[in-house]
Amino acid sequence: MSEKTKTTIITFAIIFILITIGFGAVIAKIIYLQTVEYDKWEQLSGANRTKTTYPIPARRGNIYDAEGRLLASSIPQYAIYMDTRVEALNQDNGALFWQYVDSIANGLSQVLGDKSASDYRQKIVSAYRGRSVKERDIRLTTTRVSYTQKKEIEQLPLISRGYYKSGIYFRDMNRRSKPFGSLGSRTIGSIYGENGHGNAGIEKRFDEYLCGKDGESRLDRVAGRKQHIPIREAESGADIHTTLDANLMDICESSLRKQITKNQADWGCVILMEVETGEIKAICNLDLNQENGQYYESANHAVIRVEPGSTFKTISLMAALDDGKIAIDDSVEVWRKGWRYHSVSHTDAHPADTTYSIRQALAVSSNIALARIVTESYNGSAQKFVKKLKHLGLMDSVDYIIPGAQQALITVPDDTVTISKMAYGYSVELSPLQMLMFYNGIANDGKIISPVLVNKICKGDKTIERFESSVIRSSMCSSSTLADIKQCLHDVVWDNDLGTASVNPWGMRKAQSKLVSIAGKTGTAQISSEHGYSNKRHRMSFVGYFPEEKPQYSCICVIHGPRNYGYYDAGMDCGSVVRNIAEKTMAYTNEYVIEKGKLIFAQK
Repeated sequence: MSEKTKTTIITFAIIFILITIGFGAVIAKIIYLQTVEYDKWEQLSGANRTKTTYPIPARRGNIYDAEGRLLASSIPQYAIYMDTRVEALNQDNGALFWQYVDSIANGLSQVLGDKSASDYRQKIVSAYRGRSVKERDIRLTTTRVSYTQKKEIEQLPLISRGYYKSGIYFRDMNRRSKPFGSLGSRTIGSIYGENGHGNAGIEKRFDEYLCGKDGESRLDRVAGRKQHIPIREAESGADIHTTLDANLMDICESSLRKQITKNQADWGCVILMEVETGEIKAICNLDLNQENGQYYESANHAVIRVEPGSTFKTISLMAALDDGKIAIDDSVEVWRKGWRYHSVSHTDAHPADTTYSIRQALAVSSNIALARIVTESYNGSAQKFVKKLKHLGLMDSVDYIIPGAQQALITVPDDTVTISKMAYGYSVELSPLQMLMFYNGIANDGKIISPVLVNKICKGDKTIERFESSVIRSSMCSSSTLADIKQCLHDVVWDNDLGTASVNPWGMRKAQSKLVSIAGKTGTAQISSEHGYSNKRHRMSFVGYFPEEKPQYSCICVIHGPRNYGYYDAGMDCGSVVRNIAEKTMAYTNEYVIEKGKLIFAQK
């Protein structure tokens, strides 16, 4: 081995030894600091650390419709503050402050446009000369700043140099936005304040999923500056995917709004549901504002029970048919002067002394006929009648997802006469959604399923929970009874002589459509108050399904308290709304193509 090689090896050996010693010294120092001097340095660190923790707001989850369109989302916004106590602004008699105060005021005025530059300057100078913390640390404007505006402000003179030079800082204030405005707002819901919890609708029902979990930060001094150091990161809320379709909701609301504006009704609601799946595609509620005469969503009437009136006659008739008390071709006599049952007199809106078949009695919606059918079928026993209604699945408890949704109220009365009024929809209460669920069962070949409003809950790409309809009754009645009921509902719309939803005396179509076949039932009920029932105040409805030959959708329209004319016609007012919805829905779903009001293509 040459002398040069030996020298090289020795040199590398010395360097290696020195590195090893140095590395060992570092390890030893770390161990020393972590053990012997730990308490000393922890105490020193604590002197620069605030004990107060600050929340890191979690992003609230979004709500989507069935096609992935946003129904509700949190939009980032900010509040802008200025802390005039920062050291840089108070050195050298405030030289930096007075040098840039005009630039800051001018910049804020130009970006936000809510105040003049002089107003901003006056506010900032006043804060700078204040004495208390409250006076010197202020919110510059009540206007919320958008993300784009925030970025512009951060580029202004002095502000671009950060908080410790300018005293300018921002606080997150997310705003809940509904891209489709008031469309379905009572069903989608709302939240308390900007970062609060849900107080109605889906926002309330799924609040624990939507709100996420706030994080936590601590204000520490790092490299001579105080900074918010996250202790726990915020966890964003989950997203709710609904069965609603924004386009179908728009179709339903515009059809309803047009009719109730014409009627000047107190309120109206529409629900559209898929027959086979039970998925709710649209819920629309409109209430009249008495001050300005405009309609807004202020209550979810779809899930609030009311006396249904004549739409209940279908249920009464189904009960008597299924129990074998009557046959569809049996006859029932009615009289122009009415029919008295104990102390109660029953009359029809279309008085005549005549005899109807059972099928005709429902088509013409005879109160007398249905009162006679039910009282005679059950020998005046309301208990037996209510027991049958329970067997039909009408009184089963259902989770309707929407907070405040009410269950059916059908009880056995103490007297002997109420059963006669129950037969045609008084002294019983169901929400429009419950009534639609029952008629949807008729369209679904007798299978009653629970409505579905939410499909799934997701976090990112992961589905954490799914929702599907449940079967309430696999068979609501016998197949023969169901066939009879379907034929009766057909006649309501298509029997031009008797059907209450067919045509009016002047030949105008009610629920009849040239484009899609509809079957269903009208309903009219006097509105009760503390003074009893008024024959001048009514609630009208139409509930049915379409296309009749192979039902895909069921729909209900309720209009409460029309006041601009004395002639009330549920078939014309509510039936026409459902007809318009049916035609546009089938066109939207590409089942039908309509041009100039004519059907030109039907997809098989």
